[in-house]
Amino acid sequence: MQTLTPSPARVSFRLLFALPVIVSALGFFVDVYDMLIFSIVRVPSLQSLGLSEAEVSHAGTFILNCQQAGLVIGGFLWGALGDKRGRMSVLFGSIITYSLTNIACGFVQDVNTYAVLRFLAGVGLSGEIGAAIVLVSEILPKEIRSYGSSIVAGIGYLGAGVAYLTVEYFNWRMAFWVGGGMGVALLLLRVSVFESGIFNRMKTEHTQVSRGNFLYFFSSWPQAIKYLRCVAVGIPTWFIVGILATFANEFGQALGIEEVVKPGRCVMMIYVGLAGGDLLSGPLSHWLQSRLKAITGLLLFSALLSGIYLFGGIHTTGGLYTVCLLAGFCTGYIAMFLTMVAELYGTNLRNTATTSVPSVVRGTLIPMTLLFQALKPSMGALMAAGLLGVVVYGLSFWSLSRMDETFGKDLDFVE
Repeated sequence: MQTLTPSPARVSFRLLFALPVIVSALGFFVDVYDMLIFSIVRVPSLQSLGLSEAEVSHAGTFILNCQQAGLVIGGFLWGALGDKRGRMSVLFGSIITYSLTNIACGFVQDVNTYAVLRFLAGVGLSGEIGAAIVLVSEILPKEIRSYGSSIVAGIGYLGAGVAYLTVEYFNWRMAFWVGGGMGVALLLLRVSVFESGIFNRMKTEHTQVSRGNFLYFFSSWPQAIKYLRCVAVGIPTWFIVGILATFANEFGQALGIEEVVKPGRCVMMIYVGLAGGDLLSGPLSHWLQSRLKAITGLLLFSALLSGIYLFGGIHTTGGLYTVCLLAGFCTGYIAMFLTMVAELYGTNLRNTATTSVPSVVRGTLIPMTLLFQALKPSMGALMAAGLLGVVVYGLSFWSLSRMDETFGKDLDFVE
């Protein structure tokens, strides 16, 4: 059996609990855990290596940027592989890569080794979510496709909460080992998941079609703009996580909050919110009969809450954590965002697009952190982040206003 697509008259929500959907959700759960674990343990892990407070900020930025660079490179590699060899090849290869490197992170003794391992972990982590969303989108009927994507993202983002709790009860080294161990265990479940029927048909019926060619996205100006708009729509997610949450301790000081703000807790609250928002985004998109309307609505509230976070006069850690939770909820449009990307591209390029786009989005954190660090000395942390937010959200709204609606689109086509 290679497809879950029944006749339209017999579409059942029970298909949402099929093994490929559940395994994809658990895979993204481990992916989120392993991707966010450094942001959560950044301060205690670097302090344990003997770094001062100033060195922690700069070294943490350097290591995080190495991870994000790995995510960008891996997105292209796994994306092309998924369209050439199949969605399942990506899911196996990416899990092995990030699981082993996360286990190795638990043994690091210096910043440079830490950075290299986070780069390799980033390469591995970049393959999971794109391949999972493509697989679920292709095996489910279009009538419930958005619900399947929401389940994958909603369950997946809870991995950040588990990562935070692991750090609360164990040391940072054990947190890395737990994440790597979960990935290895997940490989056993992957064995039972079948390949996408749409992909298999494409291999037999369109043998002359180029597959996994990333250069196609830049073969013409309209194609390049289409791809870059997809990237721009996702950038606010990493502004929220990579700037507002990761440097929350600095924002807490700038706001005059007496108690120390824990960046790890901010990350956890945002991702719990993301889980709730993504579970809502699928039904919301179905109710509105539109991907664009659902994403635009959530993004508007995300921008509002980012402004409140920075300039709302918050004076307690509890207030800041609450805003993080709400901001995460309103930024929980990732499931619909990636489903929309999958629907925009043909089967021969779908995995390349859906895997590389979020990886490039993650990579934009590199210029965002560099710009934030460059502006901070003259403008202060709050104003530097505020200016960055205006640019990020402005690009996203502009891109959304010029994108095609994909709700209910048939995915059995090639470019």
